[in-house]
Amino acid sequence: MSDHTIQTKINGNVVKKTVAARKTLADFLRVDCSLTGTHIGCEHGVCGACTVMVDGLAVRSCLMLAVQADGAEIRTVEGVAKEDGTLHRVQQALQEEHGLQCGFCTPGFVMTLVSLVERKEPIDEEEMKAALSGHICRCTGYQGILRAVKKLTATPAKA
Repeated sequence: MSDHTIQTKINGNVVKKTVAARKTLADFLRVDCSLTGTHIGCEHGVCGACTVMVDGLAVRSCLMLAVQADGAEIRTVEGVAKEDGTLHRVQQALQEEHGLQCGFCTPGFVMTLVSLVERKEPIDEEEMKAALSGHICRCTGYQGILRAVKKLTATPAKA
């Protein structure tokens, strides 16, 4: 198996590392970059816990190879809040609506919601629910998450 040197921008920082050809983006982020907010659940792209943004789109990092991210801009849950600790409006809505329980699934939900609310075109509640349908919460915390979705769609982002 061969190694490849890749360069990405992760949460605004340029990262250049050598990785094995078969290393997943999830493992690269967690092991090589120490960004453990990206959780690994099923390793089959089913649960959504490993969702990150690659070039502005939500992707399952367990299904993507690190070498595929060469030259890409990656955003993980660690890069969502402002540097001063101010929560992103998605995080704020989830907090206010008690949209988390154990927290294992939360990074994936956050990243998918951030990718949706930061789009240029508006998104409605049904589109958001459909986008979240591939995420699994084992604690049955969906009601708080759905209340947060309702809040996010009711209050458009400030320009």
